[in-house]
Amino acid sequence: MSSSSKMILLESKDGERFELEESVALQSKTIEHMIEDGCADSVIPTPNITGKILSKVIEYCSKHAETSKKGANKVTAEDLKEFDAEFVKVDQGTLFAIIHAANYLNIRPLLELMCKTVADMARGKTVQEIRNLFNIKNDLTPEEEEQIALENAWAFDSDNTGIVTTPAQDEQTQDEQT
Repeated sequence: MSSSSKMILLESKDGERFELEESVALQSKTIEHMIEDGCADSVIPTPNITGKILSKVIEYCSKHAETSKKGANKVTAEDLKEFDAEFVKVDQGTLFAIIHAANYLNIRPLLELMCKTVADMARGKTVQEIRNLFNIKNDLTPEEEEQIALENAWAFDSDNTGIVTTPAQDEQTQDEQT
């Protein structure tokens, strides 16, 4: 670290303080704007991020900030890919807390990485499997579910024609053909 590197001090909602290089802090557009507006001369509060989660966010930002460094300490794209693959191996509570923090701090690459992880977890699963996976309570009646399925049938167009009919329309078409 060069002596000309400015240090930024962040404070989590539970009072933990983290000192980091400005290049690491600038991964966050929220913090970048605070620095530009002159609001970063003292401690920058992160009122809805715990120390545990803030340390994970800083870990991510530190690793990704290393890609812009020159010389032997530079991180390669392959190194980042491996780092990211390991970084996302967290419990669901941590995963969603990091998504929340990345959104609040406006760190788009981290937000996209974590959201892709959630999408990958849900990929190929039925609605019920997704509910079970994420502990989502179904508060719809069977009738409401059927109505939603009918209204959004286009999403389930299996013949790829773009033409979707409801069961009632299918019945009417068959009547007209006879």
